[in-house]
Amino acid sequence: MQWETVIGLEIHAQLSTRSKIFSGAPTAFGAAPNTQACAVDIALPGVLPVLNRGAVERAIRFGLAIGARLNRVNVFDRKNYFYPDLPKGYQISQFALPIVEGGSIDIQVGEDTKTIRLTRAHLEEDAGKSLHEDYHGMTGIDLNRAGTPLLEIVSEPDMRSAAEAVAYARALHTLVTWIGICDGNMQEGSFRVDANVSVRPRGQAEFGTRREIKNLNSFRFLEQAIDYEIRWQIERIEDGHAIQQATVLFDPDTGETRMMRSKEDAHDYRYFPDPDLLPVKLEEDWIEQVRAELPELPGAMRERFQREYGLSAYDARQLTGRLELARFFTSTVSLTGANKAKQVANWIMGEVSRRLNAQNLPIEACPVPSETLAQMVSLIDQGIISHKAAKDVLFPHLWELGQQVLAGTGTLSFPTQDGAVESIIIQKGLAQQNDAAGLEKIIDEVMAATPKSVEEFRAGKEKAFNALVGQVMKATRGKANPAQVNELLRAKLSAG
Repeated sequence: MQWETVIGLEIHAQLSTRSKIFSGAPTAFGAAPNTQACAVDIALPGVLPVLNRGAVERAIRFGLAIGARLNRVNVFDRKNYFYPDLPKGYQISQFALPIVEGGSIDIQVGEDTKTIRLTRAHLEEDAGKSLHEDYHGMTGIDLNRAGTPLLEIVSEPDMRSAAEAVAYARALHTLVTWIGICDGNMQEGSFRVDANVSVRPRGQAEFGTRREIKNLNSFRFLEQAIDYEIRWQIERIEDGHAIQQATVLFDPDTGETRMMRSKEDAHDYRYFPDPDLLPVKLEEDWIEQVRAELPELPGAMRERFQREYGLSAYDARQLTGRLELARFFTSTVSLTGANKAKQVANWIMGEVSRRLNAQNLPIEACPVPSETLAQMVSLIDQGIISHKAAKDVLFPHLWELGQQVLAGTGTLSFPTQDGAVESIIIQKGLAQQNDAAGLEKIIDEVMAATPKSVEEFRAGKEKAFNALVGQVMKATRGKANPAQVNELLRAKLSAG
């Protein structure tokens, strides 16, 4: 039997406000337990919630970015359930009238583009955290997270593979960080994914019974968990067992999911409008102000990079993975000129990214700034230095020097000093040899020393030409201009 997978994701994005959604307590990560929970967060008698305007504005920003409908009047509800780290015995969330409804995001899987529909995005407060590791036979409660503002983003069940689910989660992660509503730090819990997974016979309209995988905090774990869950469900059904609706957890050590609790019936959370919070009314002037402040979105920027700079779809996607990376690219190209955009893209996606990844640095901490990279690319284009010399010697030196300056141990006023790159080229003796007369003399010497290669080339063996070029470059210690060497060598061989 052919099986089809059906996946929908619920993603909790922690909003980037300095204070909590209903109190003035801070939201900074890493504080000692229970030092960032005020009277409102721990639900002392008589306290009242006050809505954080910044949280609402970030939700508006998200709704506009995905082309969703903004409910001009939206309501906060009480979602009632008991859990030790939920101080009030209920969570303030949105149910019947969320702030955002609908919208969509395009994802790329291989060469295929697919549109994933969103059901809704609603504002809510986070719960606290239960601590088990340091308490033998007991559980500790840390309420620092209680009241932290979240935007819960719910997709339609439009994904049909783990690869599509990861592509959607990555696209959403890029978007929320791009528009500045979430820092996206998955290790700190700022971007958490729940995956609803079911299988059904291919061609069947009715969905299968789903199981929800909770709190996945990396894209790799998301893919592994879904793949395991798909295999597990198919094997269970083919062995004659029914799938029971359940909440499960993924164990990265075993690569397996395990049941946390069954969900034979939907929970009755007894939602009702929170009597302490008035309905939220979104004024048109406010919405338009937020719209005007949105940056150019990733999809629009990808299209522009392909249209204006002639980049491939792949290059454009790579360079728009983060807003800061895209800005580094555009800043560099603005100094080199659009005709060198491909060379700039190659350097950023190549040497720059390789070194950043090796040192686990973001593009914002790149030791070689866009001004210096632009200067180097221009000098390569002018033939002053070869690409090989730049890659093997100049760029590593610039990187090391930039790190020293950023650390406060360097003496050169790098990287903003005019002429820094040229001075290093002179100091290191990296300038290409462009003297035609000198190159012709070296070519004559190489041809005289390797008559066999000369004869083979004239007999039609192109590989012999490459061997001769290599000998010339070796004789010049790599300083000759390769294009000039090719031109002069071919002329001499043809004249032979």
